[in-house]
Amino acid sequence: MKDLAILFLVSILAGYALVHLPAVSFLAGLTPFFDIVGALAMLVFALAILYLGVKALFKKM
Repeated sequence: MKDLAILFLVSILAGYALVHLPAVSFLAGLTPFFDIVGALAMLVFALAILYLGVKALFKKM
């Protein structure tokens, strides 16, 4: 479970990197696409980490 949470954190970091990707010449047209994919990746994996936390919280009760 700990390894899964670390994987999700790294995935959020990858999404952050996609959002802040510099627009170089051959990728300049894809910048809006990378922004959307990065934002969705951050959102999905943040929700997954919240789900793991809530599941662990209720498992201990």
